[in-house]
Amino acid sequence: MTDSTSPPPSQQQVIQTFKQMENECRQFVTKISELEQERNEHDLVIKTLTPLPKERKAFRLVGGVLVERSVETVLPSVQENRENLVKVLTNLNDMLEKRSKETYEFKVKFNIKTEEEAKQEQKRMQEQGA
Repeated sequence: MTDSTSPPPSQQQVIQTFKQMENECRQFVTKISELEQERNEHDLVIKTLTPLPKERKAFRLVGGVLVERSVETVLPSVQENRENLVKVLTNLNDMLEKRSKETYEFKVKFNIKTEEEAKQEQKRMQEQGA
């Protein structure tokens, strides 16, 4: 990590790094939410197509173009896309968990408190003093 001879980071650098780490966590959460919504849409399509006859017409959006296919060809590709989404979601959740842990450890290491935490601590101190 850091060399023992290098000076410790300034308070500004610590805060900037912490905010960047929090922002990365928020981005992970946003992307996970988007992909979960997409997975739910795939689930709905799969649920709708499964009971239909295989030769029935089905339309699929491919690269922004609506193409006509059959249920027999569309359903497997939708299922495969859903499986891929699940894999990506698993990876993103793992990455979020790891980054959240790193952020927490950084926060503890540099004794960082959010405004809300600082207010709660101040309130506790006042209650104990009163």
